[in-house]
Amino acid sequence: MAAAQAVEEMRSRVVLGEFGVRNVHTTDFPGNYSGYDDAWDQERFEKNFRVDVVHMDENSLEFDMVGIDAAIANAFRRILLAEVPTMAVEKVLVYNNTSIVQDEILAHRLGLIPIHADPRLFEYRNQGDEEGTEIDTLQFRLQVRCTRNPHAAKDSSDPNELYMNHKVYTRHMTWIPLGNQADLFPEGTIRPVHDDILIAQLRPGQEIDLLMHCVKGIGKKVARVANPRLDTFSREIFRNEKLKKAVRLARVRDHYIFSVESTGVLPPDVLVSEAIKVLMGKCRRFLDELDAVQMD
Repeated sequence: MAAAQAVEEMRSRVVLGEFGVRNVHTTDFPGNYSGYDDAWDQERFEKNFRVDVVHMDENSLEFDMVGIDAAIANAFRRILLAEVPTMAVEKVLVYNNTSIVQDEILAHRLGLIPIHADPRLFEYRNQGDEEGTEIDTLQFRLQVRCTRNPHAAKDSSDPNELYMNHKVYTRHMTWIPLGNQADLFPEGTIRPVHDDILIAQLRPGQEIDLLMHCVKGIGKKVARVANPRLDTFSREIFRNEKLKKAVRLARVRDHYIFSVESTGVLPPDVLVSEAIKVLMGKCRRFLDELDAVQMD
């Protein structure tokens, strides 16, 4: 009986001990355990696999994925973080920048600003194309000059009162439609997700004048914002000499908790569906490669 329980624990639980983690790797593959039929069965997988939505609102989604292998769950997690397409600033043409922020740092900041534009409505820009078109590029202009406020009190020391346009926000970014984009996208739909992100601070006489090109890309190639949340166990119980002998910490091996936080570009449920499409595309390419090898 004890041996059977140990085998079942090894197959279905990840055990957290005081000094390490046991049963991390999946071992329920065909032939590894006597008396167990671990051969792949689609009907059994469909019966055991489920997705339980715990919470969903405008910007976040939490769900449980049950009955899946760790490798598939981790692949799905990595795709969510780095391979779901988005629109982001890729090229910055600086005409004038007399602020204290260097051009490279300013361009990097702009690349991290989430752009409210559905990437599914755009195409990837062809490699080597210098000039974008209405089907693959969004264009923004940022032109702000700081001046003194002539109506400020003489004894004031508050920059908000002394200067005009001394803080450059994302609300100062102006969308410049290319081609027929003005007809396709209503006014106000193409914009930064948040209009109060501080880009730079200026003083009288300083100016920022630049043009931004936003293109469709993935997190591996385009700067973007990702908000992964770590799911960890507390091991404080092992500090208590009496309790640590009475408590056992373990996780169900095939039960994973996902927390998806959107930057505001796409709803979280759309991000999940797009990640599933990417994973399905990878599987199709892998199967095509196998078929090609067999034909050779």
